[in-house]
Amino acid sequence: MLLRGRHYESGRPIDVRHEDGRIVALKAEAGPEPADREAGWIAPALFDLQINGCLGISFNSPTLTSDQVRTVVTECRRHGISGFLPTVITNSSGAIAHGFKTVVRAIESDSAVAAAVPGFHLEGPYISSDDGPRGAHPKEYVRDPDADEFRRWQDAAGGRIRLVTLAPERPGALPFIEQLAKSGVVVAIGHTAATPAQIRDAIAAGARLSTHLGNGSHAVLPRHDNYVWEQLAADELWASVIPDGHHLPASIVKSIVRVKTPARTIITCDASSLAGLRPGRYREWGMDLEVQPGGKVVVPGTPFLAGSGVFTDTCVAGAIRMAGVSLADAIDMASTRPRELLGLRPAGLPMMLFDWEPGGDFVVRDVFGAG
Repeated sequence: MLLRGRHYESGRPIDVRHEDGRIVALKAEAGPEPADREAGWIAPALFDLQINGCLGISFNSPTLTSDQVRTVVTECRRHGISGFLPTVITNSSGAIAHGFKTVVRAIESDSAVAAAVPGFHLEGPYISSDDGPRGAHPKEYVRDPDADEFRRWQDAAGGRIRLVTLAPERPGALPFIEQLAKSGVVVAIGHTAATPAQIRDAIAAGARLSTHLGNGSHAVLPRHDNYVWEQLAADELWASVIPDGHHLPASIVKSIVRVKTPARTIITCDASSLAGLRPGRYREWGMDLEVQPGGKVVVPGTPFLAGSGVFTDTCVAGAIRMAGVSLADAIDMASTRPRELLGLRPAGLPMMLFDWEPGGDFVVRDVFGAG
């Protein structure tokens, strides 16, 4: 099948020939922007570092099944996400291992899952126990880094843990960061109450990313000496952000992108198990939660966020609106940049066809290629 669209960077015609979902030829035309604006845009498909689940499915559930993993992969692809890191958060050692093992079984039995999931994101349990920085992570399972425990999880994951988010102020964190970095695992700072000096020590030890910068923090911080400013100012750190219109105000998203530049900013949706569900009340994690129109997830009757209810495509449109970046920069921050951070260079980068107009929604039509 041959498709013609507008290249997301130049706006000029580009032809994509694909067979059985695989791209077999790309041809960029030198002519002007296509007159047919119904042709749609063509760009690299999205990649998200942080997907916790969707449609009521959580990678942290003790009852997670391989079929549910496949359902998440399929739903993500509907939103232009051809690849992502299933994210396993703070829990008991056995529950974390179960999440890894279940996804690995799905990878080994289904080529579509294998193409979409190049690895895992372990977010916690080595994070701050403080209210605020801890976010929605269960306090009873927060603990100090344990190299032997991590080794067992890496075995359960088949060596696929690629990203670890931790708090560098925890005892033993710095040598643990060094060990992870030497093994090729990307270390991120997040859910932290660290001092500026501890942030700098973590960077020196090998930390490379700030996980959803601006979220997972205290409500009140010292005006100048705090972990948000220190991470923002550190040129060594990339930053991921959640520009869904709920997690951060536009001024903060814009400031982060201006300082880090689109070259070192990564868009994530941090989708929870409630992503993709209709507005209404749900029972998750032992508590009542409400999905509001627009995907905002709150504790009912309060303004308090309780997770993310949208996907990466929504956040691409949000970044354009909130940070004032171009379409090309927003897509790169949600596709090529996260792949670059992880060192992923697929032989044939998957592409997506989508509709978008300035100020409008970002609507994915299809995804071609895998991985």
